[in-house]
Amino acid sequence: MAKETVTVTLESDDERDQLEVPVGIVELLTEGEESTPTVVGDLAMLGIAQQAHGIVHHSEGEVGEELAEAEETTMELFEERFGQTYAEVTGHGH
Repeated sequence: MAKETVTVTLESDDERDQLEVPVGIVELLTEGEESTPTVVGDLAMLGIAQQAHGIVHHSEGEVGEELAEAEETTMELFEERFGQTYAEVTGHGH
């Protein structure tokens, strides 16, 4: 029987986490010869960008300058990774 999940490890300077992801879903989301870590990294970047966008543009009240700058940096990193803006990828922009 084929392996049903794969372990992906996330690391920062001094911390580490692991998660199990279904192989079938990763394969479904893979484009070309992308590796499992690349697919999971793409999903992480998308999720972070979605959260940042929602907090900055769809929460009630003003957000601080520091948070607005962090969201802007997130969107720049998103565009570097995907070669498209968040608005182009999602069809949702402001």
